[in-house]
Amino acid sequence: MDWSHHHADINGIRMHYVEQGEGLPVVLCHGFPHLWFSWHRQIPALAAAGCRVIAPDMRGMGQTEAPPEPAAYDVEHITADLLCLLEHLGIERAVFAGLDFGAFAIYDFALRHPDRVIAVIGLENPAAPHDPDEPPLAGYRRTAQQHFLHIEYFREPPRADRELAADPRRFLHKVFHTLSGAGNYFDCFKHPPGTSYIDAMAEPPPLPWPWLSELELEFFVSEYSRSGFTGGLNWYRSMDLKWEQRRPFEGVQSEVPAYFLGSEHDVDLEGFHGEDPISLMRAIFPGLREVRMIPGAGHMVQLEAPAQVNAILLDYIAAIRDELS
Repeated sequence: MDWSHHHADINGIRMHYVEQGEGLPVVLCHGFPHLWFSWHRQIPALAAAGCRVIAPDMRGMGQTEAPPEPAAYDVEHITADLLCLLEHLGIERAVFAGLDFGAFAIYDFALRHPDRVIAVIGLENPAAPHDPDEPPLAGYRRTAQQHFLHIEYFREPPRADRELAADPRRFLHKVFHTLSGAGNYFDCFKHPPGTSYIDAMAEPPPLPWPWLSELELEFFVSEYSRSGFTGGLNWYRSMDLKWEQRRPFEGVQSEVPAYFLGSEHDVDLEGFHGEDPISLMRAIFPGLREVRMIPGAGHMVQLEAPAQVNAILLDYIAAIRDELS
């Protein structure tokens, strides 16, 4: 591959990012338990289409530094990471695409720094869950009194940190299948509160799968074996802090052009964003240009359906270029 790896001091942490291509800047932001590598099938396609693609390891994951305290993963830190990354690269404005926590990061960034955003492309997650009357971790804790819920399992260290780090290959093998279109995360709800996440997930089929090889899984295993999981889990543990920081933006609408790409069996669209998820995104981005859904795929959509994802992203990039011209 023609991409290059870089490490730089960004917003007070050491950040790792991958870059390929020249032209329209496109920043790809992953979630948990992902890495920059989650985009490895998109980076060359976007670069070949005339984009300067930047895929960072987000704060706390991969080769990017992982501060130990949850407060270091709030909206202010995460949006500052993206702003300082642009400054470091000498980029005035960029297209931002994000999945999972990466999607929430780019929406927060667009609301706070619209002058630095050409457009946003959300994958799977249309808007950060926001109940104006109750912090999210309190609501999830009530739900978790009835059955297993991964967010509650992640909430308090050190149990999850220790159990996931003890067997990262087993966790990642299981969670990637569970979150895919071939798995069913909601089967985890059959397990009682207090169950470990690894035990709550069904046994996955052996690798290779149609969309993931043993070598590709090993890349994730190697990185998380080195870094541990605390950085990624802190994105969950800071949810109440982020909730407070988003309160001033309740009802605020962004003029930044927005696009959305989802999949038929995404766990978040099915169970964590209400009955009309796209309306949540349209409430923030009333100029939402286009929504496309990929049949059969789940939350691991960039890996599960790379040809379809790449085609849609390239269509969106073409439309963004048309608006710029």
